[in-house]
Amino acid sequence: MNMKRIGIIAMAMTLILGLSQCKKEQPTTANEGDTVSIRLDIQNNGGTRMDVNTSTGEVAYETGDVIYVASGGTFIGTLAHNGTNFGGTITNPIVGEPLHFYFLGNVTPAETLTAGITTTCSVVISDQTDHLPVIEYAPSNETYTAGTTTFTAHLLNKCALVKFNVTTSSEAATCITGMKNKVTVNFAEYTLTHSQEGNGVITLPAGNGEKWAILLPQEAMEECETGSAYSVDGAYKGTCGAVPAILDNSYLTAGIEVFVSTPNVVDLGLPSGLLWATCNLGADTPEGYGDYFAWGEIQPNDYYDWSTYRYCNGSISTLTKYCNKSNYGYNGFTDNLTTLLPEDDAATANWGSDWRMPTKEEWQELYNNTTCTWTTQNGVNGRLLTASNGNSLFIPAAGYRNFSDISYAGSYGYYWSSSLYTDWPYLAWYFGFNSGYYDDMYYNYRYSGQSVRLVYDVE
Repeated sequence: MNMKRIGIIAMAMTLILGLSQCKKEQPTTANEGDTVSIRLDIQNNGGTRMDVNTSTGEVAYETGDVIYVASGGTFIGTLAHNGTNFGGTITNPIVGEPLHFYFLGNVTPAETLTAGITTTCSVVISDQTDHLPVIEYAPSNETYTAGTTTFTAHLLNKCALVKFNVTTSSEAATCITGMKNKVTVNFAEYTLTHSQEGNGVITLPAGNGEKWAILLPQEAMEECETGSAYSVDGAYKGTCGAVPAILDNSYLTAGIEVFVSTPNVVDLGLPSGLLWATCNLGADTPEGYGDYFAWGEIQPNDYYDWSTYRYCNGSISTLTKYCNKSNYGYNGFTDNLTTLLPEDDAATANWGSDWRMPTKEEWQELYNNTTCTWTTQNGVNGRLLTASNGNSLFIPAAGYRNFSDISYAGSYGYYWSSSLYTDWPYLAWYFGFNSGYYDDMYYNYRYSGQSVRLVYDVE
């Protein structure tokens, strides 16, 4: 595992300075087109970066690390580490002002940077295969003059250290979603702004019991207060609170541990080849009830009613999405959508693009190709579906949520499909059962809070 972190290091290189003239009333640049080489000493005043595996030792910059330099509100060049020190050139630094240094974790900016012109750039700190994207910034302690021979800077991270225990033993990478994975640099304002791009995916290589660390924006960790970290091929486990504020641009070396595990899938030998997850969305064991979702919503609610449902204006006749009959649409609205789109599929939104909710037909395929018994597994009532290949799937009787109440938990199971009931589009299909019946498909109000069992598409 190749992880870059920054310790105490001083880098030196030959300094060749071009002569500059200084105007009396405003800073000036070097002669147009001039490039200069600089000597840079990076200091951290005794701050320590701990190795994530051993919790000891300082780790230095590595070959290929790049520092971006700004002056006068624009990007002016880069310095690359060659294994011993940083080297490179900068163009037209402003006389009388400090230089500004940014380390972006060796993630290539999305924009093309042009010296003297570019004022902003952004990087998406997602792929962890070969680098750890620590984001750092500091101005030089000295202002640039023609006589300056050495620059020093106290680079400190603008992030928080988060540890992930990757417990998957599969070859596939593990992805964490819900993080603020984009960093935008404003060279004119000397600011770093953090935001989420897409599902906020952070990709970690496959590993078994291997620890990974990510230096994330401090505010990104607020996402973890509600347990929003998931793996694409696994369920969220454990909890982590928000990281304390990082004051005065100081180090945070204490990691917040988030455990990520791979949930199992079961191959029931179905004609379609579809694989089913062994636990509900929001649960980490087969017996766990998990969360309850309204149809077409991707987060659980505290209250389930038409008044809170996402895709209507308060009633069954004011639908704003997934409506094929104008008398049920808001002001006659129709879109003829009959299957949940990925952005409205709770499975896809929470576990990634390889996962989704089963359609009505896929529930029927499961029903037609397994035998079912009512059973109690680890103290939880539910149905055990057994296929001809000997594999089985347990589905707990988790009940459902209406208004703020949970009803029939331990007695009934209500599992959404991704299919709209087109005769009355304010309803959607679900798979239901109790101890006495195990029949085909049913339909319920779309606002109802019901369980989600995921399926995995095999390419």
